[in-house]
Order: sequence, then C-alpha cells, then structure tokens
Amino acid sequence: MPDVINRRKLYQEVADRLLARIQAGEFAHDARLPSERTLMEAYGVGRPAVREALFALEKMGIVEILHGERTRVTRPSPTSVIQHMAALGDHMLAGSEANLAYLKDARQFFEVGMVRRAAERATEPQLAALRDNLRLQAAAADDGQRFLQADKAFHQQLADISGNPIFTAVSVAMYEWLARYHVALVQTPGAEQQTLAEHQAIYDSVAAGDPDGAARAMTDHLTRANRLYQQANPGSAAAGRATRKRA
Repeated sequence: MPDVINRRKLYQEVADRLLARIQAGEFAHDARLPSERTLMEAYGVGRPAVREALFALEKMGIVEILHGERTRVTRPSPTSVIQHMAALGDHMLAGSEANLAYLKDARQFFEVGMVRRAAERATEPQLAALRDNLRLQAAAADDGQRFLQADKAFHQQLADISGNPIFTAVSVAMYEWLARYHVALVQTPGAEQQTLAEHQAIYDSVAAGDPDGAARAMTDHLTRANRLYQQANPGSAAAGRATRKRA
C-alpha cells in the first residue's frame, strides 16, 4: 500500500523521507535511488513532487542527478559541506562590520590552534612545500592576485598538516569569506613584504617544532592584519570593541 503523503509542499516530505532512508543506510554511497515512477508509487505523489525532492537533495549535496540514469547517492566531503554554506557566509558578512569582527576573531582562534598542531606534526615534505610557497609569495610580491593565491595556499598547507580535512575546509572557507578584507590589506603599500616576513616567522617556528613560538607568530600575524584593516576601515574598530565587550 502506498505511503501516501497528505500535506502541502509534498516535495519536502518526499525529500525528508528519502534522506531518512539514505541516512539509515538503505541506499549506500554510490547506490542508485529508485526510478521516479517507483518513488511516485511509493509515496502516492506526482512526478513534480519527486523531481523537486531530488533537486532539493542535490542542492544539499546528498545526491547527484544524472540525465538518462537514475539518481546517484553521493557522500558529501568536508569541503562540499562547507561550500554549501558559502552563500550564507557571504550574506552574513554583507554590510555587517560586527559579523566581520566576529569572523576575524573566530579565524584567529582557529588558526592559532591549527598552527600549534602543524608545529607538532609537520614532516620534511610538508615543510618543503611551505618553503616552496614562501618562494612563490616572494616572487609574486608585485602581483596582488598571485600573492593572494599564494597567501591562501600557505594557510591551507598549514591546515593540511593536521591531517584533518575539516580543518582544511574551514580554513579555506574563512579565508574566502574574508576575501575583501585580504584584498584591502594587499593594496596597502608594503603589506606584501610584512606578510611575507610574518609567514617566514610562522614557518621557522613550525620547522623548529615549536608550538608556542608558532602560536605567537600566528597571533602577531593576524593581530597586525586586523589592526591594519581597522585603520583602513574606521567603522570596523567600533564593531571590534563591541565584539570584545560581548565576549
């Protein structure tokens, strides 16, 4: 007997029930869902409700809709999960100096803890990759976009050393959410050389296996960057003070 749905927004009910079945293990990673017709009969709904449900699950990163084939169950990675939050992050920051201050504070807390782990775990190949990145940054000092790319890669490499893909995904996401903040810093005369010197200090402590030194170097780096941003954007200073008072 069909499991008939008698509520409005039928596609949401269909999506919820399919998601529950996927999470219960009925449909494993890479498995194909039943055909649209089978789902229509199972839930007593029309084709539009089934298709909208599948579109909703695809938007969540739960399934992949394949033209001419049945829908495939996917396994979201930490990166794909964080990427699905990207638009919300941009919207959260748009026009809100307070939220920008909150995010910078969160990033500093996160990056300082992350670099401690990097100093404890870095292998010689990972250190070599960081050295290569520092050379790329030095070569790109006169090219703002290339320098930003190398800057982002440096922080991502530190996150990669943890061996935890969630750390890497969060590090990259916070960097990208603060993109306009980073662009403003690079456009400040002399900022590239200052950033490069601070990255070198971070690397030196990581290479020496000094978690405390790495944490201090990262704190100095992000504190200086935040102060520079506040000087370029006076309204952010008040937001930062309000953030600290609430904390």
